[in-house]
Amino acid sequence: MAADGEVLHEVDATRAHELLGTEQPPLLIDVREASEWETGRIPGALHIPMSRLETAAIERGRLVILYCAHGNRSAFAARRLSELGYDVASLAGGIEVWRQSGLPVELPAGLDEQQSVRYSRHLLIPEIGLEGQRRLLDANVLVVGAGGLGSPAALYLAAAGIGRLGIVDDDVVDQSNLQRQVLHSTAALGEPKVESAARRLSELNPDVEVVSYPERLTPENADRVLGEGWEVIVDGADNFPTRYLLNDASVWRGVPIVHGSIFRFEGQVTVFAPAKGAARGARRQDARALPARPSEMTGRRADGDHSAEAGPCYRCLFPEPPPPELAPSCAEGGVLGVLPGVIGSIQGSETLKLVLGIGRPLIGRLLLYDALEGSFDEVEVRRDPGCPVCGESPTITEYVDYVEFCDRPR
Repeated sequence: MAADGEVLHEVDATRAHELLGTEQPPLLIDVREASEWETGRIPGALHIPMSRLETAAIERGRLVILYCAHGNRSAFAARRLSELGYDVASLAGGIEVWRQSGLPVELPAGLDEQQSVRYSRHLLIPEIGLEGQRRLLDANVLVVGAGGLGSPAALYLAAAGIGRLGIVDDDVVDQSNLQRQVLHSTAALGEPKVESAARRLSELNPDVEVVSYPERLTPENADRVLGEGWEVIVDGADNFPTRYLLNDASVWRGVPIVHGSIFRFEGQVTVFAPAKGAARGARRQDARALPARPSEMTGRRADGDHSAEAGPCYRCLFPEPPPPELAPSCAEGGVLGVLPGVIGSIQGSETLKLVLGIGRPLIGRLLLYDALEGSFDEVEVRRDPGCPVCGESPTITEYVDYVEFCDRPR
């Protein structure tokens, strides 16, 4: 029973706020799940999830106001507690209407009000939550190629809140790119792709620091670019020399690569997770120290965590590049415009799993997608003990001429 004698079954945000400010305020209880509670709560609320509400020691003889996200669960719980003899009401519209009314909300530590709203759907996921979102905001991911694959991967990584996102590309936006490279627009024609990408990603999420590298990855700049503390690399390259160079550098640095490739109606994705410092450990001392593994940062362990055993590298899967006539580029053979969206989005998902240390990454598994058939297949990929880069007795321990390696007759 309220102080003025009215029987309350549902109370709006304004009235609830008034009651909470009286000398004998009601008992305010948040009935949401723990993951929801972490996204923010009304000041002074107790947290008693619905599953424990009926067995909790709730003070009788005092008005109780229950709330949830939108008011549905709390209304059900209020009816049940009323049947048990409690003086109880439900907050109409839940905490969402309370928040929209401009009333105070306690936010999770480490996130400001805008971030709590922006990443609210992540905060609700038990495998991510507040700790995981903080991890994403602290993460460093490098995207090589701001084209068909790099576009969707970079967009979703930025939207997820990856705190530092590097983009490597030496090309400019061309009209033929716009059929599939969704980072760019008609207004960006003739502009360097890294500039177009940086502008779009910053507009999407100002939390993200975009680091631009308007250059092609080469043996001369690989150590400088990759030595900037990147913990995961997204391979969106469209040529074999860059893929082999990126592979070798990642093996020597122990940085996982989320690889994708596309042609016409088919695409493939996998994760190459080499052992740290293989074959080139002495030289790695010159590079900037890499962050701890995701599982070390979060305390979680992914089912496919690569900390215990190294996975295969790109050379294990493709010891040598195929002849040019068997592997034409998209410019030569064409590609379905939406295909890189599918493959690049999966690359983004795999990257987030690696950063968060959750799930089972595609390590040792090659995921194949056929857009015409609408089907996915999976092929096991094993590490080659005789691999010249990540094998037991490596023969390639320094950068080579990758253009010559890929062009030589076979």
